[in-house]
Amino acid sequence: MHPIAVRSLAMALLFAVLLTACGAPAAAPTAAPAPTAAPAPTAAPVAEEYVFGMVLVGPINDGGWNQAHYDAAKYVEARIPGSRFIYIDKVNPADRPNVTVEQAAEELINQGARFIITNSAEFADGTNIAAEAHPEVYFLHASGDDVLSGDAPPNVTNLMGRMEFGKMMSGCVAALQSETGRISYLGPLIDPETRRLVNSAYLGARYCWENYRQRSADELAFKVTWIGFWFNIPGVTLDPTKVANDFISEGSDVIISGIDTTEALVEANKATAAGRKVWAVPYDFKEACAKGEAVCLGVPYYNWGPRYTEIIADAREGRFTPQWEWIGPDWSNINNPDTSIIGFVKGPALSTEHAASLDDFTSKLASGSLQLFSGPLAFQDGSEFVAAGAVATDEQIWNTPQLLKGVEGQSAP
Repeated sequence: MHPIAVRSLAMALLFAVLLTACGAPAAAPTAAPAPTAAPAPTAAPVAEEYVFGMVLVGPINDGGWNQAHYDAAKYVEARIPGSRFIYIDKVNPADRPNVTVEQAAEELINQGARFIITNSAEFADGTNIAAEAHPEVYFLHASGDDVLSGDAPPNVTNLMGRMEFGKMMSGCVAALQSETGRISYLGPLIDPETRRLVNSAYLGARYCWENYRQRSADELAFKVTWIGFWFNIPGVTLDPTKVANDFISEGSDVIISGIDTTEALVEANKATAAGRKVWAVPYDFKEACAKGEAVCLGVPYYNWGPRYTEIIADAREGRFTPQWEWIGPDWSNINNPDTSIIGFVKGPALSTEHAASLDDFTSKLASGSLQLFSGPLAFQDGSEFVAAGAVATDEQIWNTPQLLKGVEGQSAP
């Protein structure tokens, strides 16, 4: 990547374009009423405005990953008095091919941002470059682990939700509802995060297929096809619409989505309307079922707002602490909007019987009595992942190098 100094001449041209994507200013705070005992009205002190920004890989209305982050930022803005949210979205090779993460961060800083969230695993290097150039600004990289590895500057923190549990639930509902025993997974790009999420979905599907459906694992087919990015980039990625229809043509009757957009659900809905029974499990965004309620079995989603609020409030008060956080659901209520970073909404298409089985499955995950990443588990190449009687460590799961034996599809690009 080029040093920031080399780009200084180009920044002026870029800023004019980027400005169009940024949020509008918040309304000015109002004065508090004067105390009754005071001899003259005295306005309450007005808190200094605190601007926080976000660099998003996709559009804020994608019905998935990016919309969940955008909604979380609005949650923060509503709960921290005097805060104001600005953003630049669609920072990706298709929409903004000549805009880097550090350039987008520079523009947000020029608009007053003192805290910046970057929301893609591919943004790690750009986040660190921008943070090194601006030690006075705090950065949160969602899904990274550079704090853990020691590669992050001291003004960067990492946050990720344990979506592995949401994917286990996704695999479970897919296996509960499937009539053919053929489940497909619409994957984005290949990296440790996406591999561990596919493996989680497979383990959830296999457990529920065997224990609730009373069927042999040999009768369950689980396939993943990777499109090459988090959403469709024409001419660069595979077309997720075509991949979804290929799954259906091959006999899959449930498609689990791992991409940021809703093609899996949309195509399953079309196929069902045309006379084929196909269900889908979308991803990332709580309201994703809305684009195909008749075929939606449920949606695992991220709820970033509560933790973002805590971190940004601490940063504003000078209590910023770099951390690598990988946070699980609030098991007392995984859909509590103010406490749980991971949720799962049951879809309208999930039968009452299967919903009850999902509840039982979820209660076992919550209690810890069910550990799906327990041995013996082997990778696709036959090498051992987890030995018999052992449970995978967080480090083993986080850095997953291959798909599990039993999953059809590529483990590496």
